[in-house]
Amino acid sequence: MDSRTALFQQHRPRLFGLAYRMLGSPADAEDVLHDAWLRWHAHEAGQLDDPEAWLVTVTTRLALDRLRRARTEREHYAGPWLPEPVLAGDDQPETEAERHETLSLSFLLLLERLSPEERAAFLLTEVFDYRHAEAASILGIAEEACRQRVHRARTRLREGRPRFHVDAQTQRRLLQRFVAAMQRPELATLRALFAEDAIHVSDGGGLVRAALRPLHGAERLARLYLQIGSQMAEHRIDFEICTLNGAPALLIHDGQTLGTAMWIKADESGEHIAAVHALRHPGKLARLQAVTKSKAPASLS
Repeated sequence: MDSRTALFQQHRPRLFGLAYRMLGSPADAEDVLHDAWLRWHAHEAGQLDDPEAWLVTVTTRLALDRLRRARTEREHYAGPWLPEPVLAGDDQPETEAERHETLSLSFLLLLERLSPEERAAFLLTEVFDYRHAEAASILGIAEEACRQRVHRARTRLREGRPRFHVDAQTQRRLLQRFVAAMQRPELATLRALFAEDAIHVSDGGGLVRAALRPLHGAERLARLYLQIGSQMAEHRIDFEICTLNGAPALLIHDGQTLGTAMWIKADESGEHIAAVHALRHPGKLARLQAVTKSKAPASLS
């Protein structure tokens, strides 16, 4: 490995973490890093005073351009859009920030409230610890404009953040209760599992069966999963609780096919599911499928 390649690889985890948080897609993040690598390879590295700053600037601007295009495409997306998860061990930044809330799938979804410019400014300053002046230079804007973007981003994110924190152990316990309820589906059991104002969001991308709008209410969700659970009885369904983006999640396999990746939010008591996010888009599940297909996940009981 030559020195130029070694230097790029040294910064690659940080660049991937930035691009992934910008785009919510590991595949898109990889594409951004590929383009950044081509520009890095074509540039005269010896002329750079700060190679890391150059790489972060190029990666941020490439991700911004891609996110602007993606936002336009998502306006015509079939149903709700959910971010694509990554398994532990994927190419992620190897810093304490990786275990922070900002990598969680729920937080990535929350970032969708921001404009691309606000998202970039917020991530640079609040997650990757760049000063406002440094972030402004990366974005090619005035420092005051950067401060305004960060302020707007904080305000919008504050409105959507949960008022309480539920630990991973509680989430895992709720997922285990969910699995048990799905293996012996009864309306009363499922109804007791959900909070009164629970919400269900699914992303099938128009390619597989999924609700085109969020569903609300414990009764409606219980009846939905009663129907799904009854249909599952006719197939070989395996449930696997794993860690996606630093938090417990559930993979549901139909035979050898990964059909759903699901993550939840608990209510304040920690006893009920307040939100279900079910990713069913085959393209977004392909990376997880490739990792898990060689394993034989055991059914949970």
